Formats: sequence, C-alpha cells, structure tokens
Amino acid sequence: MKQEKEAGYRLAVDIGGTFTDIVLETPQGFESGKVLTTPDRPEQGVINGVRMVLEKAKVAASQLDLVIHGTTLATNAIIERRGARTALITTQGFRDTLEFAFGHRFDQYDLELERPEPLVSRPLRFEAVERVAADGSVLLALDEASVRAVAARLREEKIESVAVCFLHAYRNGAHEKRVRDILADECPGLFVSLSHEVCPEIREYERTSTTAANAYVQPLMSTYLGKLSDALKELGVAAPLLMIMSSGSLTSVETARRLPIRLVESGPAGGAILAREVAKEIGADRSVALDMGGTTAKIIMLTDYEPRHARSMEVARAYRFLAGSGLPLRIPVIEMIEIGAGGGSIAHVDELGRIAVGPESAGSVPGPACYARGGTRPTVTDSDLLLGKLDPDNFAAGSMKLDTEKARQAAEEHVGKPAGISWADAAGGVCEIVDENMANATRVHAADAGEELESRVLIATGGAGPLHAARIAEKLGMATVVVPKAAGVGSAFGFLKAPIAYEAVHSQIMHLAKFDAAGANHVFADLRKEAEAVVRIASADRPLRERRFADMRYKGQGHELAVEIPARLYEAVDGAALAELFEAQYQKNYGRRIPNLTVEALTWTLVLSAVDETSTAAPLSVAAASQAKAIRHTRVFDAEMGDFVEAQVISREASPPGTTFHGPALVVEDQTTVWVPSSFDGRISPGGHVILERKG
Repeated sequence: MKQEKEAGYRLAVDIGGTFTDIVLETPQGFESGKVLTTPDRPEQGVINGVRMVLEKAKVAASQLDLVIHGTTLATNAIIERRGARTALITTQGFRDTLEFAFGHRFDQYDLELERPEPLVSRPLRFEAVERVAADGSVLLALDEASVRAVAARLREEKIESVAVCFLHAYRNGAHEKRVRDILADECPGLFVSLSHEVCPEIREYERTSTTAANAYVQPLMSTYLGKLSDALKELGVAAPLLMIMSSGSLTSVETARRLPIRLVESGPAGGAILAREVAKEIGADRSVALDMGGTTAKIIMLTDYEPRHARSMEVARAYRFLAGSGLPLRIPVIEMIEIGAGGGSIAHVDELGRIAVGPESAGSVPGPACYARGGTRPTVTDSDLLLGKLDPDNFAAGSMKLDTEKARQAAEEHVGKPAGISWADAAGGVCEIVDENMANATRVHAADAGEELESRVLIATGGAGPLHAARIAEKLGMATVVVPKAAGVGSAFGFLKAPIAYEAVHSQIMHLAKFDAAGANHVFADLRKEAEAVVRIASADRPLRERRFADMRYKGQGHELAVEIPARLYEAVDGAALAELFEAQYQKNYGRRIPNLTVEALTWTLVLSAVDETSTAAPLSVAAASQAKAIRHTRVFDAEMGDFVEAQVISREASPPGTTFHGPALVVEDQTTVWVPSSFDGRISPGGHVILERKG
C-alpha cells in the first residue's frame, strides 16, 4: 500500500493595493508576513515577502510543494484604466454592441446619467465579414481579406491586444480561430482573446464585454505572471504555481495568462474561503464576512456556511450601489460587494463641508501620511493611529515605524481646519464615516440578497477589518464578532484552504421535450477534459468529484435558474427528469409552477474538484477560562462613549484558548489589531479565534 506523504510546505501569496501578504504552511504550523506592495513591479514585492517568510521559518525555497497566488491587479487595471491599447473585431453590423449595452437606462429618473466608458473606444472597434447562425451553421463564410485589412489597421494604431467576438461563436468558434491564425501572421506578438474560449455563453453584450476586458488586462497579467514564475524559479522554487480564481477554486498559470479575467476577484475570494471554514468551526451557519485591507473592503453573505455564487458580476460601476452601472463580466464568482474603504482610503472635506472618505486610496506609494513615505493627505490608518488604536512602534510586526506627528498634521490641514474642528474630532469623524460606509454597504448587500443581519455573526479579516468590525457590528445591530486566527493575512490564509477545483462552462440550447442526450454527453465530456487538465496539476493521485449544473428556464423567459443535475451519462428519457428538477427549483424560489410551458436548458456547467481524503480533525477541547493579563494600558477613542478611554493592551500570542477579557481593550498581534469597545466582552476560542460578544 502506498504510504501517505507527510504534510508538505505550501505557500500562499495575496497582492493587495497596499500590502502583499505571505503565508507559509509547514508540518509544524504556519508562518506569515506582510510587505508593502510594489505597484510598478508587483513581482518584486512578492519575492521580498517570500524571501522574508522563508528565512523566518528556516525553510529552503526548494522545499516548497505548492505556491498559490491571488491578486487584484486585474481588477485595479480595469477600474483605473491602466490596461493595454485594445481593439475589438466583431461580426459586420455589431460594432456598437459595447455601446448599446443592455439597451436600457439603469436609472430612468437620472437626467444626467453617466455610463462607464467601454474599454474599447469606437475608432478601435472593427468589423469582419462573416456570419454564424444560432445553431452553429455557417451562413456567410469568413472573408479573410476583410480580416487582413483590419490587421493593417491594428498595426497602424499600435494595438497591443485584440478581442475577437463573433455572433454565436459559442456554438461554432471556427471563424474566431481562423482570425487568430491570420493575426499571428499579420501582427506577430499581438495578444488575442477569442470569445468562445473566454466566455462560451449566450448573450452578445456580456460575452463581448467579458472578452474585451480579458484582452484589456491580458498583456499586463501575462507579463506579470511570466516575470513572477521566472523570479520564483531564480529563488529556487520548483513547485507548481496555481492561481486562485474569483470563484474560489484554482487554475494553472498557463490558463490564467490566457484567461486573466477569471482572476478579477481572486484576492477577496480567499477571505470568503477563510470565513467559511471559521463559520463551520464555530457553528455560525449564518454570517457576514468583512475583509478590509489597505485599499478596499469586501462584504460577503454566507448562509448554511456557504457564500453565494454567481455567474456574473460588474466592475468599475459608475454608481457604487446601482446594478447595471458597471461593466458586466460573465465569469464564475463569489457574490460580494466591494467599496473603496480601506486603511489607505483618503479623507477630505467636500464642497458642503462634510467629511468624506475614499474611494481614492494612498496605496503603498506614497501611502498614508504616518508611513512617512511622501504621503501628505490623511487616511483611515492615520485616523486609527491618532485615536490610539495602533502602536506606532510595533506596526506590521515592527517592520515599520509610524509617524504620529505627520498623521496629526495631515488630519488637521486637510480635515480639521476645512471643517472647523480639532484634529482629534477630525480623526474620529473619518473613522465614523468609513464605518458607516461599510455598514451601509452591508445593509444594501443584505437587502439585495433578501437577507437579515441581526442574527448573523460578523467575521472580520484583513489588516484593517479587526480595528473597525465591532463598531460596524454596533451599527448593524449584530451581537457577535469573530476575528479569525491570522486575520491580518486572511485572504492568503484562505488560499491554503481553497479546494483544488475548476469550473468549466458552455452554452448550448436544448429543449428538454426533445432532449439531445448525445449532445449533452458530448458537452460534458469536453468540459470534463478541460477541467481535469487543470485539477490534475496539483492533485495527480486524488479521486475527483464531479458536479453538474444546467441553467434552465421556461421557454420565452429572459432569465434562467441554475439547477444541479446528476453527473452521469444521459439518455433521451432523461429530459423529463431534468425538467422536473427545474420545476421543483422554480416552485421553491417563486412558490408556483407554470403549466403548459416547455423547459429549455441554455448553459451547462461542470465543477471538478479533488477529494481531500485526510481524516477530519478531532474536535477542539474547550480550555479552562482565565482572565487576560494586560501588557500595558493606553488611551483609545471609543465611538460609543464619545471620548478617549483607558484600554488594556493584550497580546494575542500570549493569550491561550479560554482567555477572557472585557472592553475597552486592544488585542495586538503581528499583522493586525483587534479593537474591543466598552460595549463588548471577548474570549479566545478553542481554535484560537477572538470572539467578541455585545454586553447585555
């Protein structure tokens, strides 16, 4: 019998807008660290952090078995419009699909409606003569001369990347493939994204938007991932590098370089995964995950321990909370709402004399004023420092010294004087505004999902999340806050708990009354082949679990329901069974079935994951309660009390499970600090998590 291999060395890397987080898993435990992100050369920040953590753990780079990486670089490039000079080639007559969008006003009463600018401007959108029917048959053969004429224009315009999106290419991608071949001859070195590979699904606008976004970020991401792979090899890392996707599953670097749009929310997905594991451990079947880092805050609802998943999302919204005001992407994603509220979010006073915070961030360069790296405008981190929540001599495990005087000058000059208040009131106002922004975003997200908040547990991660979580919970009427172990590097820690899995999807319309079993079996065979090629990179010997879903609707409806279906070979008679599964789901969602309507399936999805055969961990024993010992006391501003109060400072490392404490208190560790207001009591759980409960 094959002997089980000892738990190996796995490394997780998360690049944020301000910090790059590193977590190393070893047979003996975990080692972690934070370094400032290097925006001009992000791979350098990664290498700096990896080298630091390996040295701390006394582990050689060659000992690593696996490296898992997530980043928001693609998202930031779209939001900040820092992508490549991109063109679009589409079917003749469909040049303006990106401009027409959904053909409606997402806010019909706004007379000055602002739409997000398409990633490809109209002069760079070109047409090719061709036409494919909805069933995949060729109505008009590709005119290769028209493609070569477009190629000449691409050279003239110095295009770096091109999106090719032909009508109904998800059913027949032959014309798109031929365009890629022609462009390889005519424009060597050009990045080419084909819609039937990026988004093989129906609906032209979403498919075109997704393909254009993929083309827009591909040169940036492909170049970065290539440099990172080379830098890791130079460091001595021989382990495979896998990328976390926005769905929370993993993919290969090769796939990520070809389809970087699937990485747009890869960083926040790690926080959702960690929140799910912590929720299961403490028995919180209904929770809200708050991941607040240096640049943004992400809010995710979890029900029955699972985050909500979706097949689409929006980026770069013109209106923060208004659906339809952003660029749609058809990719598998964990549902979340993201706002510009992080430690680096910049505060100012608006034209009405009100304090406003974000969405602009100081990032890592120049960073908050207290970093003393050239930043002069006040941020949330500056305010936390001035309110006593941060120790200027022990920030980021002592790797950075914070300048309190520079923070005070920034708060006074840019907020205090314009608003006619003291620097202390300015700092308190900044934190109160950012906390209300996050609380309001959580209310909106819960309302959109039809969920309530008061009975849920708030799980806070990120470097800044634990500082603000308790106040946000007060605003939302939530009684319990959980700060997981390693919360400061929560997303990276979550990467190590991500399943080795891949999701493949393809659109092919089938009327279930005339179910094409052979066609469905062929689709799933192709999807299985695609998914298994990725999953086997990191799980060569594990058994695989396959789940299948079909997006179905009553014929004539405009939207579908995702319904899980059996994973097996199908026969013609299975059409009725699939229709029954849909109608049962429809009745569950809407309380009724619609008689005398046929059911059709539009999109087929296969999720393949490696089965973890390791035995489940033994239940954690509850340690005897003991009162925490303060290492010192300090003055901290308590928003509920409206004044500075004396708070005990508790070392998390020196507080074993079972330790209890009362607010006001600061629980300090290397990567973050937990603020415990006067209205909360706290304890350390058997798993090492900080759990705060509202008094009374």
